[in-house]
Amino acid sequence: MLPPLKALPVFESVARLNSFSRAAAELNVSQSAVSHQIRALEDYLGESLFQRQGRYLTLTQEGKNYLDAISSSLSHIARASNQIRGEEDTKIRIAVYSSFAVCWLMPRLSDLQHKHPNLDITITMTHGAPELSDKTADCFITTDQEKRGFESTLLYQETLFPVCSHAFYEEIKNTLNLTSEELKEQLKSKPELLEGFPLITSYGIYKEYTEDWRSWFLERNSAIPSNVKFHKFSHLLLAYEAAKHSLGIALVNDYMFNEKDTNSPLVRIPTHHIQTHEHFFFSYKTSRRNETAIKEIKQWILNEASALNTHTQATNLWS
Repeated sequence: MLPPLKALPVFESVARLNSFSRAAAELNVSQSAVSHQIRALEDYLGESLFQRQGRYLTLTQEGKNYLDAISSSLSHIARASNQIRGEEDTKIRIAVYSSFAVCWLMPRLSDLQHKHPNLDITITMTHGAPELSDKTADCFITTDQEKRGFESTLLYQETLFPVCSHAFYEEIKNTLNLTSEELKEQLKSKPELLEGFPLITSYGIYKEYTEDWRSWFLERNSAIPSNVKFHKFSHLLLAYEAAKHSLGIALVNDYMFNEKDTNSPLVRIPTHHIQTHEHFFFSYKTSRRNETAIKEIKQWILNEASALNTHTQATNLWS
């Protein structure tokens, strides 16, 4: 038997807003009506859904479990109903890694808004892989594709290469007394030429400091020289900023660097790259694949990401 259906959106509103009074205002009903619906639902379930401690309201464990179970269903019902009524939902939430959001997505947002002015976009940055759930967002850029009920489309495979500021690049050439072409030729067989300069390492990708550079030297069958000075940063974005401010040489992701940008604060050092073996995907719920907003965002992102794949292929040829 189904629960009292009128009580379900009331419960979702109270749980989301953490308040009977705010839920009543949102639903345009009295607070006593909200209390009545919650009481009816708790009586039906035989469980307390909220803990009331004075002015504070929190979900019980049973309430949290119940909210997780019904929230996506309520959203799905609302979207399906709006589609039947001819009211497409143009609101869409995208969850994306912070470095991807800042360095790749943000510079392209004006183009997205120009091409799809109907979309009302909210972007959520995440430090690690976002939880694939309607509670988190409507669609995701993530390395996680192993989630039942979700579709994932490959965007690209991650590549890292050394960069530094223009001023620091000139310092490298002057210190080694080499031209750009001479430096490129020398680095093909002698990556250890960089050992005399500070290297910037980040924790985020390999979950260990200096592991990024260890992999880079290992690509040419070399070990990290013992005399290298490292600047350590917890996040790739901080490493990127440190390189901009001439603190040393950083290994950055290909989506953080655009060689065609004449105003780029960084210059790529002419040497080899490494692949992290991480693959980035655009993911969304399979049941939502025909929604206009998701289809528009997906097509736009895939078109933009094709340039990343072209850049990666060029990088492979270069190295």
